[in-house]
Amino acid sequence: MKRPPETPAPADAEARKAVAPVICYPTETLPARPMEIYRRARQSLQKTSETVVPPREAACFHVPAGHFFRINSVEGPQVGDLNLWNAKDPSERFYSGKTRALHGTHLSTGDVMWSSFPQMRPMATITHDSLDWYGFDAFGGSVHDVIGTRCDPYTNQLLSGGDYHHCCHSNLIRAMSQETGLSPSEVEPMIHDVLNVFMCTGFTASTHQYFMKASPVRPGDYLEFFAEIDLLGCLSACPGGDCSAEHSSDTTTCYPLLVEVFAPDAASLAGWTAPEVNAYCGSHGR
Repeated sequence: MKRPPETPAPADAEARKAVAPVICYPTETLPARPMEIYRRARQSLQKTSETVVPPREAACFHVPAGHFFRINSVEGPQVGDLNLWNAKDPSERFYSGKTRALHGTHLSTGDVMWSSFPQMRPMATITHDSLDWYGFDAFGGSVHDVIGTRCDPYTNQLLSGGDYHHCCHSNLIRAMSQETGLSPSEVEPMIHDVLNVFMCTGFTASTHQYFMKASPVRPGDYLEFFAEIDLLGCLSACPGGDCSAEHSSDTTTCYPLLVEVFAPDAASLAGWTAPEVNAYCGSHGR
């Protein structure tokens, strides 16, 4: 909630406000991913592994480049917080802010999850979204956002005065600590802003605050990705359940999530090549 303005409006205030906006990053020249190849490859998928993510916990999984993975709702409405790293170099990780700047506040089929600087390249492309019918509702809400950072114990401590250890941030830390053998303090800097899978969010029209509402996800729904590079993923089943009321709670009804990895027939990927790292020279003018 912003304070009322203290500075008197200038005489041309309305004219200044009336200036039309422009898109910061027009995507017409952005290299497109080969969606037709992905659609063809989806017809030959064979499951190679699966990982169950328990409620209020997180779990890691691996996806080789050229494979698909799905995040599935299996028992009831549940949202998940997703982190991705280059499996061969974890310093390259999902860049939520740049993905938002390029594709908007919420992701769906055809959108790319971009990696961090200096590599900045596609990590994964969304190839199917069973909730794409939802669009944006009357409140301005939509699903799969790259707005929220993840629920965390630090903000929770400031707002409630208590310690809570099953926020998504902490869940991701525990799972990555177990996966890598590193201590929680060593792992914590690796945890980054997430893709909020199945979460329904937006900004209020009156105060422009980040809001959440009950997720429309139901068992059988899934979000599917194509791995552009070798990926290490970590998914937290949020302690907020469907996030209809709160997001750091031991009383909210929560459900597991299922991650499945699929291999397509190799011939079906003819014409696909893994993206190279960003071609910027790296001199930064020096």
